[in-house]
Amino acid sequence: MPELPEVEVTRRGIEPFVAGRRVERVDIRTPALRWPIPAHLSRTMKALKIDKVERRGKYLLFETSDGWLIVHLGMTGTLRVLRNVPRPPEAAKHDHIDLIFDDFILRFRDPRRFGAVLWHAREDGDVLVHPLLAGLGVEPFSAGFSGALMYRMTRGRKVSVKQALLAGTMVVGVGNIYASESLFRAGIRPTVAAGRVSLVRYDLLAGAVRATLADAIEKGGSTLRDFVGSNGESGYFQLDYFVYDRVGLPCHVCGTAIKHIVQGQRSTYFCPRCQR
Repeated sequence: MPELPEVEVTRRGIEPFVAGRRVERVDIRTPALRWPIPAHLSRTMKALKIDKVERRGKYLLFETSDGWLIVHLGMTGTLRVLRNVPRPPEAAKHDHIDLIFDDFILRFRDPRRFGAVLWHAREDGDVLVHPLLAGLGVEPFSAGFSGALMYRMTRGRKVSVKQALLAGTMVVGVGNIYASESLFRAGIRPTVAAGRVSLVRYDLLAGAVRATLADAIEKGGSTLRDFVGSNGESGYFQLDYFVYDRVGLPCHVCGTAIKHIVQGQRSTYFCPRCQR
């Protein structure tokens, strides 16, 4: 499932192409994704100029004068930039939507159809008040994200620190892969109650989250199954995992075998010696 690094890699690949360009038309082949694509979208976006592409958590926000196109990649979604000359590339089975510009297509592909393509009109207020965005936690690279924030928000909580990270109410975008990797870097056992982690250790975790996500973005994200960037290239951060998907293999730091458990129906990987 694309997490924050994969979404940010996609955003950085797309924006140089679409920013300042007008949408000639929108072709919708599959209107039923996680939520129905608005019936008016083709009409609404025709001839609109994309001003910029931003990211909030795992959502991509295409801003125009009339509102925002909101895109979520779901579990298997990708956005590809495809040349539209001399003729447009033929759509495959899981290619659901095309935003067509003068010389290229922005194509949304999603085999499992858990992604979303929605519209938020400017007359309805800022896009950040949209119900899908309003309750999200702080961005991990923002000044508002800190160990003190996590410490304050977890006092008295018995849920595990890993599940607290995944919830998205403290910080956004730290999905399953990067939660395991960040907790390893911070030396924190993923099963410890969030309310028992000290301020000092939360400071370490905040730094580890930022470092892990930054490294993943630099390496093009993780490609475990379907993810590719806007240019069709796979990410390679998975080659540098410390713990994720390495059960039974030796820890890169101490040599102890990596362990695997299940928390909240999600796989967790950790080193029993480095993460006490």
